[in-house]
Order: sequence, then C-alpha cells, then structure tokens
Amino acid sequence: MIASKRKRFKESLLAYLFLLPSFIVLGIFVFWPVGFSFVLSFFKWDFRNMKTPYFNGLDNYKQIFEFNYPPKYTFLSSLIYSLGYIAITILIVITIYSFISFIKSKNKIIFINLAVIVLYFLFFNFLNNFTSFLATAIIWGILIYNFFLRDQMKYFKSHIWINLAMILVIYVLIETGMAGDKSFFAFFVDAKDKNLFFKALSNTFYYVFLTVPITLILSLGIAVLLNSNIRFKIFFRTAYFIPFVTSVVAVSLVWKWIFNDEYGLLNYILSWFNVSQIRWLKDEKWTIPTIAIVSIWKQLGYDAIIFLAGLQNIDKFYYEAAEVDGANSWQKFVKITWPLLSPTTFFLLIVSIIGAFKVFAQIYVLYDGLPGPYNNSGLTMVYYVFDLFYRQQRMGLASAAAYLLFAVILVFTLVQFKVGNKVVEYAS
Repeated sequence: MIASKRKRFKESLLAYLFLLPSFIVLGIFVFWPVGFSFVLSFFKWDFRNMKTPYFNGLDNYKQIFEFNYPPKYTFLSSLIYSLGYIAITILIVITIYSFISFIKSKNKIIFINLAVIVLYFLFFNFLNNFTSFLATAIIWGILIYNFFLRDQMKYFKSHIWINLAMILVIYVLIETGMAGDKSFFAFFVDAKDKNLFFKALSNTFYYVFLTVPITLILSLGIAVLLNSNIRFKIFFRTAYFIPFVTSVVAVSLVWKWIFNDEYGLLNYILSWFNVSQIRWLKDEKWTIPTIAIVSIWKQLGYDAIIFLAGLQNIDKFYYEAAEVDGANSWQKFVKITWPLLSPTTFFLLIVSIIGAFKVFAQIYVLYDGLPGPYNNSGLTMVYYVFDLFYRQQRMGLASAAAYLLFAVILVFTLVQFKVGNKVVEYAS
C-alpha cells in the first residue's frame, strides 16, 4: 500500500515537473496579470498618480456607472416594471391556453384559473402601481398552486415552443405600447446616451445578438452542403476556412476597401440592383452591421468545419432507419441531425458568444482607431477598456471595466451551461 502511494507520488511529481515550464509561462503572462488587474481595479491609478496609486475601494466601479445626466427612471424601478410586464405577458398566454383547454376538457380547475385571470384584467385599469403589483403576486400564487401543485403544467409544456413564441410577441407588444419609457429596455436605451459604459454594453449586445445566430445558421447550412455528395468538396472546405486563418487586420483592410463609399466593391454590386449607395463606414446606423459582416465572413469557415466534423460523427444507421420509416429530408434533419448535433452547437454557441464579446480589431482597423464614425456608434466593451487604459491612462478604471466585462461573459456562460444541461443530447 505504501509502495503504491510512493510510486503514484513519483509519477505525479514527474508529470508536474514536465508541466512546470508551462506553469511558469502561464503564471507570468496570464495568472499574474489577471490577479494584479483585479487588485488594481480597487486602486486610483492614472496619469496623475502613476507613481503613487492609492486604494479607493469601489469608487472605480461607481464611477463607471455614473451618468452625465440623471435617467428618467432608476435601474431598480425599471427592473420592477419589466418583471411586472413579463408576469402580465405570461398571464395573457395562460389565459389563452386556459380558454382553449376549458373548451376541450371542461375542467373545473382550468375554469377557476380562467375566471381569476379574467377578473384580474377587468379590474387592472382601476388599480394603482402598488395594488396592481400586489394583485399580480396574488394571481401568480393561485396559478402556482393550481398549475404546479395540481400537475396542470404538463399540458402547458406540451406546446412549450408555441407558448414561448406567444410570450415573446405579446411582451414586445406590451413593451412598445403599454410600457412606454418605464421598462428596463427603455432604461437601457435612455442610459446608453448618458453613460459610455452602457453605450459600450448596448453596442456589444447588439453585435453579439447579430453575429452569433447568423454565423451559426449559415455555417450549419454550409456544413450540411459540404457533407453531401457534391464535387470539389476539398476545395470548398479550404476556401471557407482560409478567412479564419487569415490575419484579422488583413481581412479588415480588405473589407475597408469593399465598404468604401466612392470606389467600394459592395456599393458597385448593389448598384446593379438599383440600390442607392450605402455609407457603410460613415453612417451611424450601419456601424455595428458593418463590423458584423466582417466578423461573420471571417468566422464562418471555422464554425462550418466544426459542424462538418459533428455531422460526420453521426452514425448513418439512423438515417437508413428513418428512410425505411418513410422520413423525408426535413424530418431526418429535425429528428436526427439537429438533436445529435446539439453538443457541437452548444460548444460553438459558447465559443462564439465569448469571442463576440471581445471584438476589437475590426473596429480599430475599419474606423482608423476611432470607435465608429461618430457618437461612439462602434464603441464596444473591449474598445472601452482599451480607451480607458491606453489613451486616458486610467488603469484602475480600465481594470474595473475589464472585470465587469468578465462578469457579463460569466453570466452568459453559466446560463448557457444551465440550459445546455437540459437540451443537449450526448450520444455514445
């Protein structure tokens, strides 16, 4: 027993000795800067205090969230309003579901749910803010009792995607009509014009939600085509992968010429279809889409190759069995390809979102070192940190902003892992 432990210890020690050079390099260039920047985020260290930085607690974080002008509503009140609107949205969907279910089954419990919700909406206009939220809480208590404790949710879950789509559509209608400027979304829109951090955060979210879904959908389509029996597959794989291994600076310079207003290739092609000239690099509203086009084109090949590897890992037996059962191409994709490709999709989703949050080089090259043509329309989180650190030389403030970016990415990643554990199917 003692001899086996000694042998295991020697083997582990030998392995760690081999890893020691890597640990030293990682410690110097990764672990030490990460730890030091976290400590630095609590210090006042700028060009005025270059030699004598001093501890200022959470002042750097507070300064990041300071507004040039006070917002119309506070963050907390806007969040409470939005949660209330979400609750009302779900109540509307449950009302529709309860009405349809009552017509089919004549269930008394469903009738009680329907009656309570209808009464709630009838008297909603006569309630003030406090009583309306109190009434919403009471209604939710009744619904939780009837739906969860009485096992009624299985009917709601059987059409979960339709219900989620209805919730999204109804919430957007409430947000644009009933909510006005009291919702969390309205607070964010108002805040981004009064605070650079919120401006950078909103631009980054816009970029992430624009690039990630489009890249994944296009790359999946390309992977499916490359996995089929087409000619010159090796050529197409290489052609799609070349942009990914090309320098981002070189790619951005080429696209800068393509986007040029006077002699750009893209506007020249659009003129064939009688489309008026688009000021890609000079119009504020086109800043994020322009950056997104460059990033999608560069990332497309990598995602397609990873998807292709996942497709080739699926056993052909499943498709043969589906053909025997008379399944068409769409049914085979939905029932076989997509579920078995979920681990690959999950991996690419996490990597793509993290990468999209770190966009910087494309902006710097396309706009000659500026965060967009004007009004900080291309200001993203990494550019915001870069500007604080290198240009304004406010190192403590930049470190705090970097850790706020880390917190945002961490939250997104944890949510993805939480959802992924339920929807990702791992097949042996």
